[in-house]
Amino acid sequence: MFPDVLDTVPLRRAVDDALEWVVMHWGGGFEAAAYPLLMLLNILERLLIATPWWAIILLLTGLAWLATRTWRLPAVVLVGLVFIGLMDLWRDAMATTALMISATLAAIVISIPLGVWMARSLRVRHVVVPLLDLMQTLPSFVYLIPTVMIFGPGKIPALIATIVYAAPPLVRLTDLGLRGIDPAVMEASRAFGTTPAQRLLGVQIPLALPTILAGVNQTTMMALSMVVVASMIGAGGLGYQVLQGIGRLEVSRGLFAGLGIVVLAIVFDRITQALGKRLQARIGLAEMRI
Repeated sequence: MFPDVLDTVPLRRAVDDALEWVVMHWGGGFEAAAYPLLMLLNILERLLIATPWWAIILLLTGLAWLATRTWRLPAVVLVGLVFIGLMDLWRDAMATTALMISATLAAIVISIPLGVWMARSLRVRHVVVPLLDLMQTLPSFVYLIPTVMIFGPGKIPALIATIVYAAPPLVRLTDLGLRGIDPAVMEASRAFGTTPAQRLLGVQIPLALPTILAGVNQTTMMALSMVVVASMIGAGGLGYQVLQGIGRLEVSRGLFAGLGIVVLAIVFDRITQALGKRLQARIGLAEMRI
């Protein structure tokens, strides 16, 4: 047993008191700042639930065909989505999809500019990389505590926790893609008299696009992997069905909801990968191998 040298009770009380002070004085400001995220999530959720099931199946199946131009992926998408509907999980699946899309869009808006900033400034990179390591290392339950204390149980803390969990891969891969560009290419673009903005949008982003798209794919999958944890603080969706299956010892409920999450993961992972490869091929950055 490690010797009891340091009394940690005062330190723990100080941390708790500091968080309570933040909630008391800044809680309203945090809620106002997070309100647009809640509106985005609610709009997407209402839209997906109101859209006829056959229209969503047709849309995703069509996207799969456009991305691959083969029958295999569309068939997998069709069978998987029909399975979700037959298991009476459609509404929960749409709620989960809305949470994933909202978190992914927010992560893209935050992560890509931050990754660009990291690629341009070594000092910023030295500051941000340890924060990304911390975000990816801490168990998700740890940063659920302050978000629930500030916002209370509900969709906002679930969405923020999902964004925090899903954003780091896209930041890292954006930084990696921009730093991996051949210096000779950048020197040639400078020789043509381009501005920094023109070099970023016309040279760096297109050349780094394969790596950035891989980051978007990873962010999407990590956002979807948070649905069970997020359901514990009020996100609902398929994750809540899994929790109910555990709490009630209903194996079938937990199993089918878990399979529904797997289906969504396969659908969005395969479609985003295939669309990314086709986009790369169209701009001449990669060979088409789908």
